[in-house]
Amino acid sequence: MSNAPLNFVSPADFRARVDQALQDGKLRSSMRGAMDFLQTKRKSQFPDTDELELLRDLGEAVRQHALANLPQLLQQLETNLQANGVQVHWAETAEEANAIIHGIAERRAARRIIKGKSMASEEVELNHYMAERGIECVESDMGEYIVQLADEKPSHIVMPAVHKTKADIGALFEQHIPGMAYTEDVDTLIQAGRRALRQAFVDADIGLSGVNFAAADTGTIWLVENEGNGRLSTTVPDVHIALMGLEKVVASLEHIVPLASLLTRSATGQSITTYFNLISGPRRAGELDGPREMHLVLLDNGRTQAYADEQLRQTLQCIRCGACMNHCPVYARVGGHAYGTTYPGPIGKIISPHLLGLDATADLATASSLCGACGEVCPVRIPIPQLLVRLRTEANRDPAQSVAHPLRGQGASYSRSEQLVWRFWSGAFARPSVYRVFRWVATRLRTFAPSSQLGWTQHRTPLKPAPRSLAELLRERGQAE
Repeated sequence: MSNAPLNFVSPADFRARVDQALQDGKLRSSMRGAMDFLQTKRKSQFPDTDELELLRDLGEAVRQHALANLPQLLQQLETNLQANGVQVHWAETAEEANAIIHGIAERRAARRIIKGKSMASEEVELNHYMAERGIECVESDMGEYIVQLADEKPSHIVMPAVHKTKADIGALFEQHIPGMAYTEDVDTLIQAGRRALRQAFVDADIGLSGVNFAAADTGTIWLVENEGNGRLSTTVPDVHIALMGLEKVVASLEHIVPLASLLTRSATGQSITTYFNLISGPRRAGELDGPREMHLVLLDNGRTQAYADEQLRQTLQCIRCGACMNHCPVYARVGGHAYGTTYPGPIGKIISPHLLGLDATADLATASSLCGACGEVCPVRIPIPQLLVRLRTEANRDPAQSVAHPLRGQGASYSRSEQLVWRFWSGAFARPSVYRVFRWVATRLRTFAPSSQLGWTQHRTPLKPAPRSLAELLRERGQAE
């Protein structure tokens, strides 16, 4: 199994990859079918609109309360986890997080890590960091396992292999699993993957997981999953390492309940997932299973940049359900890999600039029609369209301009000539006398305008013919009789 980042790409090449994705008919068909299915599943879980809106209000309030008290809650979480026997580490950057995890592995002379699903570990590219140092990381979530075999990043934060067809997975398993014959039968493929992974749990020196939520009052981490791999990863190996973004903490265990309800129903259209795992420490005296040693790595990696700005702080409310992706017309047409980031789609457009800088991600914020679908379905009411407009503004802001909370890469799309054009345009339209002169000149220079507008006249989708009037339909029916 390869751990080299063969197919990893940069968000700076976004426009070129969009062109490729739009020419891939199989990808577009696969994505469209999957997104339609997920939209229908979500809708079936919220038949009562009033209940949904009340639950969204509650989810938003829980997340905003946690962010308003974030420093204190993180300190409380650390204190309670340490009292429970958990070693807590703080990582400001992706490099620091990887170094901390590698240091734990080195002290244990570990050679293999088995991983439950963790988008934070994808964010810091842990697998490749460890592979360079002789430590193998094996993904145990089925979707993550599939994209690892394909040397790809996940294309969706909840369903990493949503872009893959049964035929794609059958070919992958035939190539990588010894003795596996090609098949497109889903049950056979799933069972083959489980058999291949079963021994990996036993052989692993360390189990690594992500964190969906963490309760500060009890020092408990909460994992949501459907396959049982998260439970195995956190109990079978002697060492468990959990990697968590700073924003995942909430005040109390009670606050997680509405978030868990929103997460599962918004993500996969399930009223509840198969497994909720609540972990408060390593194995205690008299217990027969669980890790003998447990660590929590708290990851910043640009989150405090978003936190410093009152408006951009709303980005951190995200509970990683993926509903915004499932309803985004842009994501449905280009897929997740076009973005070149760990978090694609609408949420990726607003969080990636903080993780990677606006200089690398400026194009992402413009890849939106601002239709508002993402904001309408967000279970915790993140105003994604407004945040996209704000990031566009920051990308085009004069780098020399002083602001209270500058973003890394601010002004990446700044163009002096473009600013002059817009300044002239706004000035002309603000003054009637100037506008009249501008209109007089423009009408006399019309001969210099192009004879055809390529984007509209040649490439638009033809409009459907107008429906016939009721009178015409009745007239036709009478003549037929």
